[in-house]
Amino acid sequence: MLDVRLVNATVHTMDTGRSVAREIGLWRGRIVGVDEAVSALPARREVDLQGATVLPGFLDAHVHLAWTGLAAGRTMVNPHEGVPRMLAVIREAAQRRQPGEWVDIGGYDQRPLGRHLTAAELDTVAAGRKILLVHDSGHACVVNSAVLDQLPADLPHEDGVFAEAGMAAVRAVRQPYSTAELVAAIELAGRACRAEGITAVAEAGIGGGLIGHSPVELVAYQDALAAGRLPVRVQAMIAADVLRPAGAHPADDIARAVGVGMRTGFGGDRLSIGALKVFTDGGMMPRTAALTEPYVGLEHSGQLFADPAELTTTIVQGHRAGWQLAVHAIGDRAVDLALDALEQAQRERPRPDARHRVEHAGLVRPDQLPRFARVGASAVVQPNFLTYLGDDYAAIMGPKRAPWLYRGRGFLDHGVPLVGSSDRPVTSGAPLRAIQFLVQRTTEAGLPVGPGEAVGVSDAVYAYTAGAAHACHRERELGTIEPGKLADLVVLGDDPHRVPPEEIGAIEVVATVSAEDGALVTHGTDLGLGESGTHVP
Repeated sequence: MLDVRLVNATVHTMDTGRSVAREIGLWRGRIVGVDEAVSALPARREVDLQGATVLPGFLDAHVHLAWTGLAAGRTMVNPHEGVPRMLAVIREAAQRRQPGEWVDIGGYDQRPLGRHLTAAELDTVAAGRKILLVHDSGHACVVNSAVLDQLPADLPHEDGVFAEAGMAAVRAVRQPYSTAELVAAIELAGRACRAEGITAVAEAGIGGGLIGHSPVELVAYQDALAAGRLPVRVQAMIAADVLRPAGAHPADDIARAVGVGMRTGFGGDRLSIGALKVFTDGGMMPRTAALTEPYVGLEHSGQLFADPAELTTTIVQGHRAGWQLAVHAIGDRAVDLALDALEQAQRERPRPDARHRVEHAGLVRPDQLPRFARVGASAVVQPNFLTYLGDDYAAIMGPKRAPWLYRGRGFLDHGVPLVGSSDRPVTSGAPLRAIQFLVQRTTEAGLPVGPGEAVGVSDAVYAYTAGAAHACHRERELGTIEPGKLADLVVLGDDPHRVPPEEIGAIEVVATVSAEDGALVTHGTDLGLGESGTHVP
């Protein structure tokens, strides 16, 4: 007997064998089947969805939950209000903390100011506190003298402004967040994901580097799971700089490892270990993404995160040790390095189903597209970067390179898996808004960016469901509506395939359903799942 039969719906299964259905049968948190396979089966509860659209739950393949949740409670500045007002906000925040404590400030972006703030300016409002002004990109920061005093004297900076490796050094001296703080942040961000139809995410790096918040950060995710405070399934990437010499048997080919040797695949359906995260360059917002030609109006072309040989060694050793690689590469020079290293790794030890990923792939030249296909790498893109930042990105790339930004069609035409994600909290994490951009290729201000890279609605939805699940090695349980898979679903107020492209982002997420311990948990409108379901307000 079915627990629930959902009827009278437009179901886009993302299953190539049966793409559209009207009914879904569910039992103990799993999908039994669709339409005639379940229509005659007895069910404890039948729910009429009254024509609503149902998709597999969205999977965001690149997010930062802890960062998102912490940022929500952080004092924010608005660069558009000017330097004096920003300093006044920082002063007020500092006065609320005890002398000697850290004061984390968000919302920083140098572009509206035309320059960076300085350590000297922060000193005027710090009152003995340690000021950490974090750039919205996550790739740069400004600190005051109290922080500079804790850093190596020879660490390069420009009057308190640090980027990339320098930013990582600042994070290393910033006192760790407690696991209690991190659990609260993870839960808050996870609930925001659920409200947007997301049931699973890939946390894009924990434990170290630019994205770490504690050396024991995985404990916070375990605590959240144990306390019932993990609203979404989490696959956590591990920052490559937490690897240490392993001392393993030479035949194992494991030069470096995490602790007792954990790697991609460890864990369960609610919390698991995913890829090894490797940074190769910075970002376009702070102008640190590594390009082959300079930024328009600037005399530099960004920077690599570390020595190219060192980055290549990390990637190759990670591959040989059995990790899936998630290589952050935004600029085309960084993409060259990532593809070179992945090609070398596969030559040395072929692993056809490694499913290595290039995170962001922000600027990809035409000649790089077939190389993606040859190495078997997925392109994990963030369409909302261009929704909200595309006018700026197009300007700093110029008319020749702007069409290469965050490609869609180019990847698909070359057989490269296109994977959707948000990099939340850098921009909005809403999948439907990102799907709209993939189809429409128009910024929030109305500027077309690479219209030839537009994809169809089905391809865009696939990137956030089945495509993302495959990139995360989760296709056996998530990404499509098929028998045996987890009952992770999103119910929408309209069909993205039918509304005009410019309306996709505004479609209502009626409810998000996911399976937990054999039961169904619903966020949003109570679907009346009866005994088999729990409504989470």
